[in-house]
Amino acid sequence: MWQPSASIPNLKKRAQFLTQIRQFFDFRDAWEVDVPILSQATITGVHLHSLSTQYHSSAKDDKTYYLQTSPEFAMKRLIAAGSGAIYYLGKVFRDDPQGRNHNPEFTMLEWYRPNWTYESLMEEVAALLSKLLSVKEVEKLTYTEAFKKYLDINPLTDSIETLRERAKELPGCEQIAQDLTARDDLLDLLITHGIEKQLGKDKLTFIHLYPASQAALAQLSQYDPRVAQRFEVYYRGIELANGFGELADAKEQRVRFEQENQERIEKGLPVMPIDENLLDALAAGFPPCSGVAVGVDRVLMLSLGASSLNEVMPFTAERA
Repeated sequence: MWQPSASIPNLKKRAQFLTQIRQFFDFRDAWEVDVPILSQATITGVHLHSLSTQYHSSAKDDKTYYLQTSPEFAMKRLIAAGSGAIYYLGKVFRDDPQGRNHNPEFTMLEWYRPNWTYESLMEEVAALLSKLLSVKEVEKLTYTEAFKKYLDINPLTDSIETLRERAKELPGCEQIAQDLTARDDLLDLLITHGIEKQLGKDKLTFIHLYPASQAALAQLSQYDPRVAQRFEVYYRGIELANGFGELADAKEQRVRFEQENQERIEKGLPVMPIDENLLDALAAGFPPCSGVAVGVDRVLMLSLGASSLNEVMPFTAERA
């Protein structure tokens, strides 16, 4: 167990891979930032779970700090302070089950482009991933188009009963679908078990314009308020990136955080502290902006033709 999870040749390729990413942004006039991965606040969404620790400060009471699931909040504070285009390439943490495609500590690439639309950012994401993965073809589908193409249902207009019955037809999902009562939970089951594995078989596939209820940090579409400026990228059935046309309204962002915490209560999850520094930054003046996060280890795994993250990470959790 003392030996690295990945081979030394693969770790050398990993170093080259990270250099290649930095060169990409150097050429495109974005600068690298180093932000805290330990914070007093964290994400409030019900599908992301933070790791926490106790900080023994000089005060009488210990403080709870959270290892960040993303550098997003700190980076947005820099954007509000006038940083311009920035990127982060470093560690983040998520308290999710370890597996072929996930380790609780992993490397994330995240970047923000002030005054860019999310459509323009999708083009840049395609340029980077096409280069890293040696893929030439790119496909773009709206969330609704993907559901119609692969499951023959409309995620925005079909009833919960229709969604449930369609989910029951998926292998191994009959009982799970029967127990789900929330629309977004059923949609999540449908996309993860009925659509994802079919995406990006021989091309990069972008899914965009997600339901507004699934994009708490994104602007709503100016053409259809039922959907938001959110996109995800898939290759060979694996999610690689998640991006937004960023929400800039502090009051609306607070409402969404509070709604997510209410949903956490309803699901029996702990309430998460809202990041007041982020809300203050948005209120101070946040420019039109788009941002995206990319799972670097997954991209490298696919680039090298590896079968799991163990083959591209120095020491996964069980060896750390």
